[in-house]
Amino acid sequence: MGSVQAVKGEASDEDEETEYFDAMEDAPAFITVTTDPKQHRRSGSNLSSASGGHPDDWHLEDNVFYSSHESSYYDSKRKDLLPRKRRRTRIPDKPNYSLNLWSIMKNCIGKELSKIPMPVNFNEPLSMLQRLTEDLEYHELLDKAVKCDNSIEQMCFVAAFSVSSYSTTVHRTAKPFNPLLGETFELDRLEDLGFRSICEQVSHHPPAAAHHVHSKNGWSLWQEITIASKFRGKYLSIMPLGDIHLEFLSSGNHYVWKKVTSTVHNIIVGKLWIDQSGEIEITNYKTKDKCQLKFTPYSYFSRDIARKVTGVVTDANGKAHYVLSGTWDEKMECAKIVQSSQGNGSTEGKQKTVYQTLPPKLLWKKYPLPENAENMYFFSELALTLNEPDDSTAPTDSRHRPDQRLMENGKWDEANVEKQRLEEKQRAVRRRREAEAVEALEEGNDYEGYQPLWFERKVNPYTNELMCVYKGGYWESKEKQDWSKCPDIF
Repeated sequence: MGSVQAVKGEASDEDEETEYFDAMEDAPAFITVTTDPKQHRRSGSNLSSASGGHPDDWHLEDNVFYSSHESSYYDSKRKDLLPRKRRRTRIPDKPNYSLNLWSIMKNCIGKELSKIPMPVNFNEPLSMLQRLTEDLEYHELLDKAVKCDNSIEQMCFVAAFSVSSYSTTVHRTAKPFNPLLGETFELDRLEDLGFRSICEQVSHHPPAAAHHVHSKNGWSLWQEITIASKFRGKYLSIMPLGDIHLEFLSSGNHYVWKKVTSTVHNIIVGKLWIDQSGEIEITNYKTKDKCQLKFTPYSYFSRDIARKVTGVVTDANGKAHYVLSGTWDEKMECAKIVQSSQGNGSTEGKQKTVYQTLPPKLLWKKYPLPENAENMYFFSELALTLNEPDDSTAPTDSRHRPDQRLMENGKWDEANVEKQRLEEKQRAVRRRREAEAVEALEEGNDYEGYQPLWFERKVNPYTNELMCVYKGGYWESKEKQDWSKCPDIF
């Protein structure tokens, strides 16, 4: 049995099954030691199990967790998910245009980037609304979470889902198109994947998008994300602000979390690369279970694996039940804690908690990228389908955006001309709205201002903050093909 002694020696005699994790700001540093479940059972140990049951109580979970060598499960799952409708598997190769990024960015230091007109040469042919929809790439993690009777297990899947949304970003250093005010994006995969999603750009400055997802498998997800971005000289920080809400209908478990900061490095010289860093705290408002996840920023001097994510799942009393570990670009595993104890003080004088765990099980693994992905903006299989033309969608849908379509087709010069036209059209509408507001004020009348079409502002009962939530009507309008309410934005 892996013992606590295994973690007390010098670095030279570290046990292979011992993992060291950095301290989180709001959580103690911890060490995990993997123990052999068979030896646990034979020893008849009366260790106080952190999960309240027998240390080897894994048989109940084997229906939903998958061990790390079962990657074939993911291959077969991927085949099962192939849609009935034929969807495109490629887009035109990215043209080889060269452009000096620094010549444009040098005037942007410290500024809010959404206010600076940028040529499409720095973009990828998807809008921010489509990128937000990409968060659903690993939606089947939520389908599995629905089946968990135990809320602590369910939290493990929710945590893996929250990490999985970053896996598509590792090679994606180009920026998505800033959506125009009133722009929408729908993804209707109810028949083959079991969910449908609608996004709307609800504010232009600051840029904010509202998103609502309904799954026929028993969960709903909604969020309003405002993107704050600052250019710092050598790197660009992108800070998504706002809460993500996820609710499971049968249990009423309601999870809330926020996104971490994304950083694009080597803006001036060298190859662009992206990193994710910060902490995510996921709270189940019904049970008060929590998961604290730490995304470790890359450090040249660290011996850690790059893109590391670690975490601990705790119940309402603060007792730890699972340790999560992995990377945001590849996979996440969870290990059930069978015993926890205080270890020796570390060099900084802090006490490290030692978690003795069962062998880890795989929660999530990234799908391989499609063939030729490096010439198609490193898009995943799902991303390649997002901008596929579809005449049944609203006229405000990102698929109908002409500059983005021209860019996807490799006509970048024409795309830049079209982008300028659209931005000027949007500015003209805003100037007219401002003039109407001044006129109303002078006449002593109220002026309502811009109102989203498919979303409305409400106080969230969980966080007591105002957020844009879906008010309905979009799918009914699609059914009738009645888009008369839609503004003319393109």
